[in-house]
Amino acid sequence: MTLFRSFICTVLLLALASTCYAAEQAGIDALVNDAISRNLIAGGVVLIGSRDKIFFEKAYGRISPLPDAPAVTVDTIFDIASLTKVTATTPAILKLAEEGRLSLLDPVVKWFPEFAGRGKDAILVMNLLTHTSGLDDIPLSSDRALQSAIEGAAQQKLKGAVGNRFRYADLNFILLAELVRRATGAGLDLYAQASFYRPLGMPDTSFKPPNTGRFCATLSDDRILFGEAQDYLCRQLGGVAGHAGLFSTAGNLARFCRMMLAGGTLDGRRVLAQRTVDQMTAPYFSRGGDVVRGLGWDISSPFSSPRGLGFSKVSFGHTGYSGSSIWIDPVSDTFVILLTARLEYKKVHEFSRLRGELSTLASQLFAIPPELREMASYNDD
Repeated sequence: MTLFRSFICTVLLLALASTCYAAEQAGIDALVNDAISRNLIAGGVVLIGSRDKIFFEKAYGRISPLPDAPAVTVDTIFDIASLTKVTATTPAILKLAEEGRLSLLDPVVKWFPEFAGRGKDAILVMNLLTHTSGLDDIPLSSDRALQSAIEGAAQQKLKGAVGNRFRYADLNFILLAELVRRATGAGLDLYAQASFYRPLGMPDTSFKPPNTGRFCATLSDDRILFGEAQDYLCRQLGGVAGHAGLFSTAGNLARFCRMMLAGGTLDGRRVLAQRTVDQMTAPYFSRGGDVVRGLGWDISSPFSSPRGLGFSKVSFGHTGYSGSSIWIDPVSDTFVILLTARLEYKKVHEFSRLRGELSTLASQLFAIPPELREMASYNDD
C-alpha cells in the first residue's frame, strides 16, 4: 500500500508540475521583461533552486542603460550591495562565535573601548546584528572614514531602548566588520574568503574584484560604475565594508543559499555548524513583535517584500539597494535570487512589487504544497 500511495503521489506531483511549469515560467519572463520595458531595470538574472538542484536560471536584458551595452549573462558579476550583510558579515560574526572567539552577548564596549563611558554599555553584538542597537547612520569623514564611524557611534545619543527599537542602519554592520578585524587580525574580506567563498566554490565572490569584463553596471549620481561599489560609504571605507561592497554572481550566491538550506554544508564541506545556521535564522522580535529579524537576516519587517505570498513564515532573506535580493524558505526547500541592473531608485514600491511577485511565482512553481508533501512522506509502517 505504501509503495502504491507513493507512486500515486509522485504521478500527482509530476502532473501538477508539467501543467503549471510552462505557464509560470512564462510568468517570470513576462514579469522581468515588463520591468525592463518600464525602465525599472536594464536587465538581470533570476535563479531559483533548492538545496540539491537549480530549477530555473535565466538572464534578461543588458548590463547597463547604454545603447550598445552587452547582454546580461548568467555569469555576469553584480554589486550585491546590502546582501553583503548576510553573505559576508553575519556569517563571519557567527563563525567567530562558533569558534569561541567572541560571543553574541559580548557588550560592544568590550571590542570598542572607544565607547567606554559614552552610555553604550547595554549594546550587545547581537543588537548590531538585529539593528536594535539604538544607533543611527551618520556621515563619515572622507579622510578618516572608519575612525569617524566609530567616534560618531560612540558620541551619538541612543534612540530608544536597546533591544526594543528596530532601526535599519548600515552603521551597525560597519562596526561589525571592524569587530571581525579586531577579533582576527584580518579584514572581513580575507576572513570571508577563507571561511566561505573558497570552501564553497564561489570564485566570483569578493570585495574589490579584479576586472573580468563581466560586471553589471550600477548608477551613482551621474556616474555608471563597473566593478566599483555603488555605496558611497563603502567607497569611503576603501571598498571593504560590513554593510556593502561585495560582488558576486547568481550562481555563486546559489551555492551560499544551498549551504544555508543544508544546515551549513555543501558538497561535503562544512563551513558552519547546524546550530549556527539555526541561531542565525531564529526569530528575534522588536517593536512589540511587529518586526521579526534573524541575526542579519530579515524575516518579517518593512523590508520583507521578497517573501511574496507563497513562502512560509519562517522563510528569510535580504535586499540590496543595487537591485539585488535573496529569499530562502526551509519549509519548501526553495530559494529565489534576483540580481538586476537597477535604473529607477525612487520607485521603491514598484521594485518591491517586482521582488514580491517573483517570489510568489517561484513558490507557485517550485514549492511543493504541504498536503502533497505529507502524502509523499506517508508511511503505513
